[in-house]
Amino acid sequence: MKRSTVVAMGAWLVSTLALAEIHNIDNAELLRLQEKGVPVVDIRTPEEWQDTGVIKGARLMTYSFSGGFDKAAWLKQVQQVAKPGEPVILVCRSGRRSAAVADYLESQPTKRKIYNASGGMNDWKSSGRPVVAP
Repeated sequence: MKRSTVVAMGAWLVSTLALAEIHNIDNAELLRLQEKGVPVVDIRTPEEWQDTGVIKGARLMTYSFSGGFDKAAWLKQVQQVAKPGEPVILVCRSGRRSAAVADYLESQPTKRKIYNASGGMNDWKSSGRPVVAP
């Protein structure tokens, strides 16, 4: 087999194995993406939603790091909002939990862009962005 064919096949294999891309975004980018139809998934707890409110239009899907949490069921919920291959925005209180969940989504066998709201709801609210009741 020619070297150029082997190189081309290798490049194709690498591109098909690429699972996801994670991008940390700020509030302005979150709004821009949401306006383009990218869904926002708020992974916080119901208590946190009640305390601070939520971003209008956000899907509320608590993600827990406890041992009994059903990640597969949570993933199915996300895939109802953003099908495999479609982008999704994750938000939590500070951006740390959503970064960890972005890593989990990245490990799944679907190509997708994952946007992490790196400042979380703390930054969203402190910058005067609107919230609604959950």
